[in-house]
Amino acid sequence: MNVEGTILVGPEFEPVEGRVVVEDGEIQAIEEADTGSDSIVIPAFVNAHTHIGDSIAKEAGGGLSLDELVAPPDGLKHRLLRNTDRETKVDAMARTVTQMEETGTASFIEFREGGVEGVAMLQDALARRAVDPVILGRETEAAMHESDGFGASGARDGDFDQLRNATRRAGKLFGIHAGERDAADIHPALDLDPDFLVHLVHVEELHLDRIEDNEVPAVVCPRSNLVTNVGVPPIRQLTERTTVALGTDNVMTNSPSMFREMEFAAKLTDLPAETILRMATRNGAKIAGLNCGVIEEGRDAKLVVLDGDSDNLSYAKDVVRAVVRRAGHADIKRVHL
Repeated sequence: MNVEGTILVGPEFEPVEGRVVVEDGEIQAIEEADTGSDSIVIPAFVNAHTHIGDSIAKEAGGGLSLDELVAPPDGLKHRLLRNTDRETKVDAMARTVTQMEETGTASFIEFREGGVEGVAMLQDALARRAVDPVILGRETEAAMHESDGFGASGARDGDFDQLRNATRRAGKLFGIHAGERDAADIHPALDLDPDFLVHLVHVEELHLDRIEDNEVPAVVCPRSNLVTNVGVPPIRQLTERTTVALGTDNVMTNSPSMFREMEFAAKLTDLPAETILRMATRNGAKIAGLNCGVIEEGRDAKLVVLDGDSDNLSYAKDVVRAVVRRAGHADIKRVHL
């Protein structure tokens, strides 16, 4: 299979006209050529932090605080999940997975509530879908063993030492929320030696030093943080210290569109478009241990083909900037996952 157009090649997303040669799902070569195609070929996205169980409650709880919305065990989302039947929860998650697939997301890192049964419900929702998530079980060690790792709610919510040790022994991924409502849980989260931290809205200089020294990646979810009124993360400072990826967080409060997350992050920070696109692709893949997120030989051929001649993208003078700040679902020609 060949995919032709203006290809955003490598970690710097150099625009190259030509074709991506794909065999058995792997990029074999990138050939420069005059193709006459108006397509723009980008790596598929990796959404580095989601809670898609919340798909049953889109836009519920407007005006509530963060704790009122999502704090375990009795935040609004947890009450709604307890009172919703299994079939509805699976259907809602399946619809969100379909939406992510259609909007170019190859994988997502899911903090999956509900223990072993919660993991099983998401696995059921994934039936016959091309998106291949990294599922982090929550609440129990058994959920970790049934999934790809453990996603901790936050150091203030319990003692995670044993779960962290069990996850390490299993050779699996351990992520934890930190610094979302205040800075008090960031040092305790770092003491667990996590594989990555999520949110870091209230990160301080001493935390940044530890994050840099220990090479701990960060996942930021700026749209979510703004909606829950906790502030916005210092994304620029984080990118100067560590690997930073983007996540869309709770489906209850945000669509799982990485286009929307990129545009918001770009306009919030005015970071270079290439930096933001890396946060939505390569960096998330790096955290998740995936072989995608960048178009180069030997990578999995997870690709999104955009219509460069759409009314939205035509006459763009800077292709990467247009993809990050302007592109959307309507510009997609096809998705290769």
